Amino acid sequence: MNLHEYQSKALFSEYGIGVPKGYLITALSELDGALDVIKSNGWVVKAQVHTGARGKAGGVKLVKTPQEAHQVASELLGGSLVTIQTAGKALPINSLLIEETLAIEEELYLSLLVDRVTCTHTFVISSAGGMDIEAVAEETPEKILSIPIDPTVGVMPYQCREVGFALGLKGEAFKQIGVLMKQFYQLVLDKDISQLEINPLIRTADNQLIALDAKVNIDSNALYRQPALVKMRDYSQEDRREAKASQHDLNYIALEGDIGCMVNGAGLAMATMDLIKLNGGEPANFLDVGGGATPERVSEAFKLILSSNVKSILVNIFGGIVRCDLIAEGIIQAVKEVGLTIPVVVRLEGTNVELGREKLAQSGLSIISADGLADAAAKAVEVAGK
Repeated sequence: MNLHEYQSKALFSEYGIGVPKGYLITALSELDGALDVIKSNGWVVKAQVHTGARGKAGGVKLVKTPQEAHQVASELLGGSLVTIQTAGKALPINSLLIEETLAIEEELYLSLLVDRVTCTHTFVISSAGGMDIEAVAEETPEKILSIPIDPTVGVMPYQCREVGFALGLKGEAFKQIGVLMKQFYQLVLDKDISQLEINPLIRTADNQLIALDAKVNIDSNALYRQPALVKMRDYSQEDRREAKASQHDLNYIALEGDIGCMVNGAGLAMATMDLIKLNGGEPANFLDVGGGATPERVSEAFKLILSSNVKSILVNIFGGIVRCDLIAEGIIQAVKEVGLTIPVVVRLEGTNVELGREKLAQSGLSIISADGLADAAAKAVEVAGK
């Protein structure tokens, strides 16, 4: 789950991490009040959307007068933004963050993420922060330093010094980087965060470190123990089908094909999509209904699949935790409830598989049974072509 910049900075402030003075507005009528609160020689108007590269796409603009602020805010608020990170999708701009301007001496990069290779939280830092950090990683990777953190001891003083020297910091800024790293690490542990990022982390004229930007990704598997963060979720920034799926504990990712997939288990779902492609078809989605699939969740899964333009549906269920006869009941219920008019291919294996197949056969519905995974994929592609 992603947070907006203003939400991320609110978390930063709770942990003592320096951020610019800012004010959130959701309507143009609130802008004058924001400008009055933030006494500055100029302001930065920032579109609040779940994507990076906002500056290059016109979503972050520097203004010097209230008149300029009104013009920019009127152009952004209520509109949408497409960046190089949104894959062509336009994200709605429902709010703007108005911030003070600061005297920037240097732009740095600091992030803390989960490194799946070392199985640790790892700091990634660079003295070349700013909008072109992706180019730095590609063209001059030697400017990027990774510092893995041993979970048994946490952030060590020598690691803070290593980062301070690598960034070329001195005096007060050198002291602050160590404090900042420990605050970052504690925040990640407390809030189940999978990635924290400041780009840029600026050094001001008075040698202070300030988070000019903020990005926070929450581990979705841990949301059940972060109710306060769940309330911050902005569904308008997500694919509507994926957002609805999460409300029913379904793992759904929209794809570009025309063969809908409903599978229990992520590995089995990947194998199912591979076989569809091997037979010349294209999957319309990844959909894992989980090991504890119920008739109600199966029904919701069908509705999600039908929300895109599919020509056939392949249901591939291994009944281990949930019996195949219960899955069959869910399929029958869903087909009747949504009024399916497209072919449905079903492959069942596992506990009570014969009873499940019998229920499907006696349902009177146009459901195509398959004997194995390869047979199911071939049939799904065939009927989609027809």
